[in-house]
Amino acid sequence: MSPAIAAGSFHSLDSSLITVLATMEKFSESFPYKRVVVTGGAGFLGRFIVERLRTLAEVEVFVPRSADFNLIEATDIKRLFAETRPDLVIHLAAVVGGIGANKKNPGKFFYENLVMGVQLIEQARLHDVKKFVAAGTVCAYPKFTPTPFREEDLWNGYPEETNAPYGLAKKMMLVQSQSYREQYGFNSIFLLPANLYGPGDNFDLETSHVIPALIRKCIEAREAGAPFVEAWGTGNASREFLYVTDCADGILSAAAQYNESEPVNIGTGSEIKISELVQVIARLTRFKGEIRWQSERPDGQPRRRLDVSRAREKFGFQAQVPLEEGLRRTVEWYETTRAVTGNQRELLGSLPS
Repeated sequence: MSPAIAAGSFHSLDSSLITVLATMEKFSESFPYKRVVVTGGAGFLGRFIVERLRTLAEVEVFVPRSADFNLIEATDIKRLFAETRPDLVIHLAAVVGGIGANKKNPGKFFYENLVMGVQLIEQARLHDVKKFVAAGTVCAYPKFTPTPFREEDLWNGYPEETNAPYGLAKKMMLVQSQSYREQYGFNSIFLLPANLYGPGDNFDLETSHVIPALIRKCIEAREAGAPFVEAWGTGNASREFLYVTDCADGILSAAAQYNESEPVNIGTGSEIKISELVQVIARLTRFKGEIRWQSERPDGQPRRRLDVSRAREKFGFQAQVPLEEGLRRTVEWYETTRAVTGNQRELLGSLPS
């Protein structure tokens, strides 16, 4: 077996696993899968899912690394499934970024996400995988979807332009999932998480999403004594944000309990305007300067707020971490895990569960 997917020990993401153990207790005797492949399992969301799965007795978890398995290539996917023989695949891997990265890479984001999803589902079917969990994106919703976003509205228009290539590529997994269930009886589900944030997020200003970008800008401006920070757009757009551990719990609840064709939103059901979000982040980071809006930059989709009733009804999911508490944890993690060497900043340390 390739060392990149060996199911041995996994470095703990926290010195205490109390939270993880409490979350997974309900699955300890009933989690129906014993061999699990998590694509993107070394990434932001994936690390929390893998950590939770590895608290379950008799569950082996395999995390394919990109250096060993190129998930755009069918031959690598075949080799992955032949070596690991999974009965469950949780597909989290994605080529993604914020608005700026989306604008620079529309073709790359479309092609690589589309091909990954299509080939993983097909090879999972051919290798007799019992269940496939596809993580989609809220970017798949039409640009002017009425709020709250209901799953029934997913096809009622074209996505916001900067998100469309990525969002549509991911949404094709829903089409494939439903058609494969109809023709082959293949058990796959499609989930639509809200915008994620939390410890371990991507804080690279070129590719990050709004929360980590604003946290980093505010902290660095405070440390430098800068009088202002710049924020993209007008601040009038709204977003729904989901703390990463809540998302991990929602996906695992769906993996264990949900076996239907209809897509399911995973979120909080609450939205906040970006202008208000900036003020909260400025307060939590102790930045007291001015926020200068770059109104020539795109806002992206005008509003995002999900109807989360289906997740609650189908598998009992309800987010637990309020936005301000999650932001506080994220700011604290970022500040305490940075190591400064000259002009380069790296994120070090463990991730809380």
